[in-house]
Amino acid sequence: MKRNRKPWVPAVVVTIIALGSGGWLLEQVVDAQESTVYRARLFNEVQRLVAERYVEEMDSSDLYRMAIDGMLSELGDPYSVFIGAEQADDLELSIEGDYGGLGIRIQKVGEWITVMGVIPNSPAERQGLMTGDRIVGVETESARGWDDSQAVERLRGPKGTPVSISIGRVGASEPLEFTIIRDEIHVETVRSFMVDDRIGFVGLDQFSREAQDEVSDAIRDLQGDGAEALILDLRGNPGGLLEQGVAVSDLFLPRGAVVVETRSRVEDQNFTFGAPNDEAFPGLPIVVLVNFPSASASEILAGALQDHDRALILGTPTFGKGSVQTVYSLPGGNHLKLTTAGWFTPLGRSIARNVAQSPGDDISEAVAEQMSAMRGIAADTAGKEVFRTAGGRAVYGGGGITPDVIVPDTTTLDERELERVVGRAGFSLNQLAFRFGVEWTNQHPGLDQDFVVTPEIRDAFFEMISEIDGLELERGLFDRVRPRIDRFLGAQIANSAFGDLEMFRRYQTQSPVYLEAVRLLEAVKTPQDLLSLAGTSEPDSGLEAPGVESPMTTGGT
Repeated sequence: MKRNRKPWVPAVVVTIIALGSGGWLLEQVVDAQESTVYRARLFNEVQRLVAERYVEEMDSSDLYRMAIDGMLSELGDPYSVFIGAEQADDLELSIEGDYGGLGIRIQKVGEWITVMGVIPNSPAERQGLMTGDRIVGVETESARGWDDSQAVERLRGPKGTPVSISIGRVGASEPLEFTIIRDEIHVETVRSFMVDDRIGFVGLDQFSREAQDEVSDAIRDLQGDGAEALILDLRGNPGGLLEQGVAVSDLFLPRGAVVVETRSRVEDQNFTFGAPNDEAFPGLPIVVLVNFPSASASEILAGALQDHDRALILGTPTFGKGSVQTVYSLPGGNHLKLTTAGWFTPLGRSIARNVAQSPGDDISEAVAEQMSAMRGIAADTAGKEVFRTAGGRAVYGGGGITPDVIVPDTTTLDERELERVVGRAGFSLNQLAFRFGVEWTNQHPGLDQDFVVTPEIRDAFFEMISEIDGLELERGLFDRVRPRIDRFLGAQIANSAFGDLEMFRRYQTQSPVYLEAVRLLEAVKTPQDLLSLAGTSEPDSGLEAPGVESPMTTGGT
């Protein structure tokens, strides 16, 4: 009996070992399938089949580009993108702020590309191009129906090369012919002016390579004119170079103060950036203006000044772009812009807003919805992490930089109705005001720079738009939105008569956010006075500002 049983036991053991070995072998096969080589072969086979067998012929290079875009889209990160060689020049321009061109700001108005502004000391200014000129042809080719990108593509080019353009101008019966030599155009990112005899205004459009120098120079010029307080406008500033966000912050912070920290799973992306120099403008009261489009480096600057109790932040909550992108060079002149880190304010606040989109979603639609939601409401700080500055002020993490004082960018129902009426006819109020401004200044030379919008100007504008086919605007609605009409008319008449800076100054000085900043700065002499006046720290100077809270809603009409 025992002899008969002995052979059976090893058989069971062998069977078990075989089954176990089979499982192990199966795991090895699975591991092999998950290997990089296997996945690469799988991708190449799919690509081959699509290229050879898909119902419509597909170019292989297009398929690879689609695969790259699809992979990045699946990350759910709208900031990680592939930049083709054809887009590289625009990327460099946005960073450098310099290119070979004519020196004009353009926009399509009706069927024609129209000069909206001429940059000082540019080839266009030297040749006599004017605001309001229509570009009717480039190199003998008609420009009728061109969009902005088509015009830019034809007008831009290597420095020192000529371009021939035909210009339609008010009062000229025939097109005017110009041959202009392209030159390096420095895109001005800083505009400044004196508000009154002691308050200066600096607007920063983006953080290009020269941002720190340009901001510093502008402030020193204003101080030379008597400025003792500053409005720093970051509204609409989408950001730019991280190092320039740090550099501009350095102007207002003491040496060694933390500006921003980046955190990443990649060791070489973890940094703490500090102010390397002594404060350039100590004791200068500063109000920083922000709104929803203020993003990235704008938020670095606003967050650093807020955390260090150095400035009052005023406006509406910012975009919340709390991530850092690194641009990697790829073969063929291509680039990859990839999110590699998140950034945090000196107090450790993350201000990132969740704007990740599922594949196929349109990020622009999400941004538009968020912008609409931000208009006219006080900051929602519920659920946000609270931090305390050295001065005891409450500041908030997540969802953008929450201003110390909220001033909504609101429009009335009548103003929205006006835009709808004008929009149905294919125009914007600004376009119509621009057209009128060109005609008015041509008919009224010698306009005083301190002009005001009179009933005569207003009536002439209403008469002009009443003659536009498809634009039916009731006089009652027109009169109810007179402040908005006057704001646009004053700005565009100034643009045509005196240039871009005067237009900018006029438009800003009627903004509720601007007016609130002026009101606050008029009553203070030190940064501490300013924070106390706005109710964002314990008062220590006896100053009062009834009805102002933190965060709060004020003004907005």
